[in-house]
Amino acid sequence: MPRIPSPAIAAAGLVGGYAVARWTKKRPLGGVVLAVAGGVAAREWRQVGGAKVAGGLSAAYVAAFAGSHPLAKKVGAWPAVFSVAAGMAGVSYVVTRKAG
Repeated sequence: MPRIPSPAIAAAGLVGGYAVARWTKKRPLGGVVLAVAGGVAAREWRQVGGAKVAGGLSAAYVAAFAGSHPLAKKVGAWPAVFSVAAGMAGVSYVVTRKAG
């Protein structure tokens, strides 16, 4: 079975977590989606680049989530979520390509 690239997992976790929270009106359920995707991405990051890479990218993932909130006040919720997801995917791609 082919592996899903970690940049796609991270972006999907950010977008999917927000989408689930918004459409179900249950923020904790969105948090579960966010956390599960983050855990899967972290496992992939660790396999590719080791613990330091996984730790750094996991911190960036959490920062992207947190940063989407103030950004949403300026540009709107969906544009903010898509922006941080794209940024996280880009960072993940660059770091894992260098590490791998």
